[in-house]
Amino acid sequence: MLASNLLRISVVLFLVGLGLGIGMGVAEDFTLAPAHAHLNLLGFVALFLAGLYYHSFPAAATGPLARIQAWLSVIGAVIFPIGIAAIRIGGQTYQPVVVVGSLVVLAGAALFAFIVFRNGA
Repeated sequence: MLASNLLRISVVLFLVGLGLGIGMGVAEDFTLAPAHAHLNLLGFVALFLAGLYYHSFPAAATGPLARIQAWLSVIGAVIFPIGIAAIRIGGQTYQPVVVVGSLVVLAGAALFAFIVFRNGA
């Protein structure tokens, strides 16, 4: 279930990232390119790979740690690019959003590393 949810969320975020990229191309305004790149990397690639890992190692997907890791990764994959976009549009006032988003991403990544090392690859 966790693996399937991560795979589904990742492809939804991929479609959002593609839409953002297409919108920038049509408008010929690439101000949000860093947000687009981070959304695709964290929202699609990282979440998809985590989903594949949990699918391949179902024992790793059981228990609260995997659920916490998934939530942290999804939340960070959304907040971090939003913060980047907010800075690009509204200025440095939105720096705390990027900081919080990046720390959430880091926490999710560190927990994922722990899960992978604990459960094997």
